[in-house]
Amino acid sequence: MKAMIVKECGPLENLMLETVADPVAGDNEVVIDVKICAVNFADSLMVEGTYQVRPPLPFSPGVEVAGIICEIGTNITGWKVGDRVQALTNWGGFAEKVAVATEALCPLPEKMTYVDAAAFVVAYGTSHVALDYRAKLQKGEWLVVNGAGGGVGLTAVEIGHMLGARVIATAGSDEKLALARTRGAEFTINYKTEDLRGKIKEYTGGKGANVVYDPVGGDVFRQSFRAMAPEGRMLVIGFASGDIPQVPANHLLVKNIELIGFYWGAYRDFKPEILQESGRQLFDWYRQGKISPHISATFPLEKTVDAIRALRNRTSSGKVVVTMT
Repeated sequence: MKAMIVKECGPLENLMLETVADPVAGDNEVVIDVKICAVNFADSLMVEGTYQVRPPLPFSPGVEVAGIICEIGTNITGWKVGDRVQALTNWGGFAEKVAVATEALCPLPEKMTYVDAAAFVVAYGTSHVALDYRAKLQKGEWLVVNGAGGGVGLTAVEIGHMLGARVIATAGSDEKLALARTRGAEFTINYKTEDLRGKIKEYTGGKGANVVYDPVGGDVFRQSFRAMAPEGRMLVIGFASGDIPQVPANHLLVKNIELIGFYWGAYRDFKPEILQESGRQLFDWYRQGKISPHISATFPLEKTVDAIRALRNRTSSGKVVVTMT
């Protein structure tokens, strides 16, 4: 099979198309004929060797795939060859086939496309669990979503709107802000041309944000942190800017602010029932037509480096995916 392989961690150019042996299903695994693999920031970090999970070399990145089961292990029940599935792979997704354990599988709703399926679980799951379970976002609260045009940011706008919050979307381009408005943002702020802190205060009538969802970091984090309401909750989702901010603890104390670190993938290990419950809700919303991934770009397998770069450089909006055919 063809796969994008990293033989030595480093720059994205180390990720190259190779022909490698097909995977074989272990006793408790299935092999998926991959149709689509979504691109995530984790892919870039894996290639560099800076992600919290370090696959053994050589490896293929890619953590989120959709396709068809083409082989099943000897101990498998409840799944069969031909089933349409979505899977979280840990790594290995940028390949024509990948072997995964059955607990990583999710059956696709009848009308769900492979593109939607591959782009669905991580982005929507991150926003849903972060906002509903961790921040306990309430109807009528002010929610600021930074990086609102990106893969997770756009889903946070949608989920926040569905939960009844008043959503302020921030991004670095007017095009991304226009997209956020179509997904439920009531107000928008271009943090490259406008005063982020001042605008949040203005739109909230001086009250400040009850919840801030931040996958950006850097000055965007710092300015929105300074525009929080008393008893506000700040969700640390990631650092797309590459700048990891430091938080003055006395500011937390003065306003009784909660700083909440959030890594969706960790729940797979220590509280999987949270992700399962969230997944059921999200797929129900999808079936009802209430949510649907926004895909801004599709790349062929051999252009995976360009796909990752588009996400990393924040030139894309919503999700970016790689197709195997």
